[in-house]
Amino acid sequence: MAQKPSIPKGTRDFSPAEMSRRNYIFDTIKQTFKRFGFQQIETPSMETLQTLMGKYGEEGDKLLFKILNSGDYLNKISDEELTKRDSLHLAALLCEKGLRYDLTVPFARYVVMHRDELQLPFKRYQIQPVWRADRPQKGRYREFYQCDADIVGSDSLINEIELMQMEDAVFTSFGIRVQIKINNRKILTGIAEVIGAADKIVDITVAIDKLDKIGLEKVNEELAANGISAEAIEKLQPIITLSGSNEDKLKVIEQVLANSEIGMIGVEETRFIFKALDALKLNNEVQFDITLARGLNYYTGAIFEVKALDTPMGSISGGGRYDNLTGIFGMPGLSGVGISFGADRIYDVLNALNLYPEDTIETTRVMFVNFGEKETACCMQLASALRRNGIAVEIYPDNTKMKKQMAYANAKNIPFVAMVGENEMATSQVSLKNMVTGEQQTVAFDELESLIK
Repeated sequence: MAQKPSIPKGTRDFSPAEMSRRNYIFDTIKQTFKRFGFQQIETPSMETLQTLMGKYGEEGDKLLFKILNSGDYLNKISDEELTKRDSLHLAALLCEKGLRYDLTVPFARYVVMHRDELQLPFKRYQIQPVWRADRPQKGRYREFYQCDADIVGSDSLINEIELMQMEDAVFTSFGIRVQIKINNRKILTGIAEVIGAADKIVDITVAIDKLDKIGLEKVNEELAANGISAEAIEKLQPIITLSGSNEDKLKVIEQVLANSEIGMIGVEETRFIFKALDALKLNNEVQFDITLARGLNYYTGAIFEVKALDTPMGSISGGGRYDNLTGIFGMPGLSGVGISFGADRIYDVLNALNLYPEDTIETTRVMFVNFGEKETACCMQLASALRRNGIAVEIYPDNTKMKKQMAYANAKNIPFVAMVGENEMATSQVSLKNMVTGEQQTVAFDELESLIK
């Protein structure tokens, strides 16, 4: 017996009903992007490793899926190199490309390559899959879609404010209650300065970003393991356990960072964003969270993260400002800021909370029963007219038992079944059955469209 096929861990198949729900997610996000003036682009699934490596920090580099060179990829590898079994060295020789880890770095590469064609500020959105060699678990996949919106070529904090409005609009449309968390990497840099650990900013941000996952004690252990002094860790405690309103927290941080120029810039930027959002009265809570660090190295200013309130799930959206990203591709001085929606996690949240609209999975609106060749020819004329007016129609392809045809309509959640037999053809009428209520009525050909709609 042939072995049963399987798919790689961390990936999923999606049925037609599931794809209808996913498309509802993509369409809702896409409509919001368009309302705020963003335009769509796409980039290749694979990028050169030169483009990808070194952009996500050491942990991110380890999660890159690398692609073997095509052809005789072992031809230029010596026996000595193979015998050493140095996987990192061999990977550098055998792999020139990798699957994209996110959509932001490819976007930065796109901007640099197409700089002469772009009108700045450039507002783009992108909805495509990304891949990470992560350990699969609930809400964490190796292949998943991101829905990104980014603005490059503008330093204005109005961009951050509009991105937060977009976050609020998308999740309000979905009916998901969320908490939008905001911090600033300049504040975190300032904190590292004032506790005497400026050279450990990456270690500090990576560790405190895990606070809600592993707890304060484990965070402190990780900080110590990374060479941060006990004195610096002690100074960090009251900062990462702040409480009170957003303004209360900012006042405390302002006092702590009084002697840090970059830290004070971060406080001013954050206060400006919160003041504007307060005036706009968003539907969802916006919170200043000093422990939010977002481990990616390229963030330089405001950073964001969104979490669902009514079901356990990791971050379902996030982003931030990355002033230096295009500089690594030879185009310094171009500021950018963006957000990314995790479509797969949003999908899981909507499933858990049963928040899909009733008509999300409806595909075909009406199915014509197949009574034979002559009747089907008539149905094809009617179906063609309905399709021209935007109505999804099927004709059952085989002249088989009525029970089987009705079972097909039920299985696909088709709300109407139309029957055109000899009698109906003679009188130019259709017997129309409502599959939801069970009611059946006879209608004229020219009345069919209005009843189905």
